[in-house]
Amino acid sequence: MTAAPSDLMAKADLADAAGAWLRYLAVERQLAEKTREAYTRDLKYFLAFLAAYRGGPASLEDFEGLAARDFRAFLAARRESGVSSRSLARTLSALRMFFRFLDRRGIMKNDAILAVQTPKLPHGVPKALSIDAALSLAADAGPGEAAGAPEWVAARDSAVLTLLYGSGLRISEALGLARAEAPVGRHDVLRITGKGGKERVVPVLPVAQSAVAAYLDLCPFVLAPEGPLFVGVRGKRLSARVVQLVMQRLRGALSLPDSATPHALRHSFATHLLGHGADLREIQELLGHASLSTTQIYTEVDTARLLKVYDEAHPRAR
Repeated sequence: MTAAPSDLMAKADLADAAGAWLRYLAVERQLAEKTREAYTRDLKYFLAFLAAYRGGPASLEDFEGLAARDFRAFLAARRESGVSSRSLARTLSALRMFFRFLDRRGIMKNDAILAVQTPKLPHGVPKALSIDAALSLAADAGPGEAAGAPEWVAARDSAVLTLLYGSGLRISEALGLARAEAPVGRHDVLRITGKGGKERVVPVLPVAQSAVAAYLDLCPFVLAPEGPLFVGVRGKRLSARVVQLVMQRLRGALSLPDSATPHALRHSFATHLLGHGADLREIQELLGHASLSTTQIYTEVDTARLLKVYDEAHPRAR
């Protein structure tokens, strides 16, 4: 997205500034398309609110005159519409980014938004699987798309799940791999471009290499080097929904909780590394987190596990 959407409820000068900001996000910041789409929606909601709130489309001059109460009124209206605290926090972050862009480009300046407090987010701890459960998921991945699916589909599912757990990949990162990037033979690392265009190098365990090699040996399709590594039964790129359905089936077969999702394998990767002595900075690099504070949540996961063991094992805890 390189231009301002035509349905922005704003006067020409503000719409032009919005277009410049969206180009900046795409070209200079290189934010992911989904992130840019979310920020665009946030700006649309804000401009639509201002148009109703002030009786007409806003201009840059109107933006300069906004007070903290105006932003709070917008957030309150969104809250009444049922928007979650997490979405509100993202919306406020997007608007702050836009106002900062306008300031740095010398277009206009208004720091009132900085006086608005970010909505408090519920504090959630990632739900990691046990080591045995994580290992079983990859080992027991059977026909994933339908009962009686061919053997190569089972091999594919096992390869995908082994990569998610063995290398801590996001599902989109695993399914975005090209055939030329297949970690087989001497190719024992992957260069992954994650959120925000951040690139990282992750090792691939021999068991994951073997799983990918087994899948490639059985796959009935000729995979072009620049085409997808993992494909569905029609030879097109495998969808995340198929992998989610595989996990759903395995949850029932292995009596695992609903929290056992493809992304839980990434959480398990980080938690199990931490539990076996890996350095937090190293885990940050492997996961591709921009901030160490994002990775630090796994220390709480490991603490929770230790406290559970303590409660179950210590004689005075019974």
